[in-house]
Amino acid sequence: MEMTLRWYGQGHDTVTLEQIRQIPGVTGVITTLYDKAAGEVWSREEIRRLVKEVEDAGLKISGIESVNVHEEIKLAGPERDKYIRNYVETLENLGQEGIHLVCYNFMPVFDWTRTELAREREDGSTVLAYRESTLESLIAENLFTFIKGDMNGTVMPGWEPERMEEISGSLEAYKGVNEEMLFQNLVYFLKAIMPVCDKYDIHMAIHPDDPAWSVFGLPRIMTNKHNLLRLLKEVDNVHNGITFCTGSFGTDRANNLTETITKLKGRIHFAHVRNLKFHGDRDFEEAAHLSSDGDFDMYSIMKALYETGFDGPMRPDHGRMIWGEKAMPGYGLYDRALGACYLNGLWEAISKENSGKGEA
Repeated sequence: MEMTLRWYGQGHDTVTLEQIRQIPGVTGVITTLYDKAAGEVWSREEIRRLVKEVEDAGLKISGIESVNVHEEIKLAGPERDKYIRNYVETLENLGQEGIHLVCYNFMPVFDWTRTELAREREDGSTVLAYRESTLESLIAENLFTFIKGDMNGTVMPGWEPERMEEISGSLEAYKGVNEEMLFQNLVYFLKAIMPVCDKYDIHMAIHPDDPAWSVFGLPRIMTNKHNLLRLLKEVDNVHNGITFCTGSFGTDRANNLTETITKLKGRIHFAHVRNLKFHGDRDFEEAAHLSSDGDFDMYSIMKALYETGFDGPMRPDHGRMIWGEKAMPGYGLYDRALGACYLNGLWEAISKENSGKGEA
């Protein structure tokens, strides 16, 4: 396992590479070319500059999150194959620059959905949160306006203003698109890109839908164990795999996290590990990584990853905003640094427990 931190790049992230380098046990970053629009080709020169910037700071790029998938691909629109060719070209450029992991999602319109970006907890920290009753009181076009005041002056991935301006048209385009159609469009996309992934040993790691149910009537497909396993069977290639995000997959309390990790053995290429605190089936807030602060057994999650041989990048996912920090909600320095140390501590303990079993 390699402990990493997500970094959005200079000009976009309040956290610096120098600060990340000082977190014990963190050796790499998961990053992106944040200014690139979905469907736009990433040039080798742009990728090379990013690689150099990270390496000059004493870290490495452990993966890309995300090379966003254009809506034409999700919709099987008339320009689908053009945007797939662009995606293949980007993957080829990434592979030539030594990058072998891409996390992506296939969620229509919204990359993720929260109804609060700064819910205050009893200790005074603030967290991202979701309440279904709040979402039901809103129309999709108003959600961005509803939450943008809590973004601390940042531009959050998936909630870029220009993207939000197109919501009405995007929602209209998905009318008549059901889950099976969306699933088959995903299969088409993956089959088209597997040859370049095979050539450059690039692991595509799809992120579960967040939350794991439909919002505003849009289809969602990466929501449960059955669908994850079905995708791996439909495109049975080791380069087609999963980003196992406990905080997204775990939004549906019917999803058994440790059982699913076991079933996905060998096909989890990237792990996002975080905790949630529930106040109802569809009312939750994000918590500190510590098991006792939320409803997930973080020890069991880490143990399942260890015992299935997971050896890819892991990152502490959304953190609380603590100690007066002002940053992109979920992506401050302090709580994610605490999370990285906690997860590394669990991993060390589990590793030592298992090494001891082999002794006479």
